[in-house]
Amino acid sequence: MKIANEFEVARPIDTVWEFFQDVPSVAQCLPGAELTDDKGEGVYAGNISVKLGPMSAMFEGEATVVADPAARSANISGKGVDRRGGSRGQVKVDYILEAVGAGTKVLVDADVTLSGSAAQFGRTGLINEMSSRLIGEFVDCLEKKLEASTPEEAAAVTAGEVRGISLFFSSLMAWIGRLFKRLFGRE
Repeated sequence: MKIANEFEVARPIDTVWEFFQDVPSVAQCLPGAELTDDKGEGVYAGNISVKLGPMSAMFEGEATVVADPAARSANISGKGVDRRGGSRGQVKVDYILEAVGAGTKVLVDADVTLSGSAAQFGRTGLINEMSSRLIGEFVDCLEKKLEASTPEEAAAVTAGEVRGISLFFSSLMAWIGRLFKRLFGRE
């Protein structure tokens, strides 16, 4: 499934680019993510935990980050497996930074492939809705890290865990609301 999103950060492009090159700090801002190893050459090992209603999964895997400083863009390829539930996931993410006034726009294009029990969530608009909400949490964390006055203060800022059932139901209600607006011509 394809997911496209964009967001703005109230910081100059060089500051945002520098932050995105600090993969451990970026991982701290991804809800449910834990970086476990920097294998070098842009390869990182880690886990992403998600609990959505009755389903929970912890994907263990690797991601490779290839940055293009001249274009202020990067490609991330990752794959992981949930050993308990048997689900598998692959993701390819491209992002690019653009200067907008005194801030930065971040454009993200992702292609996510899920198999196993986690795939049932990819068949609806829920994944897109949840990704929008997770991006919001990511941006909030990123802004707080960039506002920190010391490296120690910045390191203490994290996104926390994915708030499973509340995230699921708030995403479900937003998706149903948009569906009804489309059906009844109010969008």
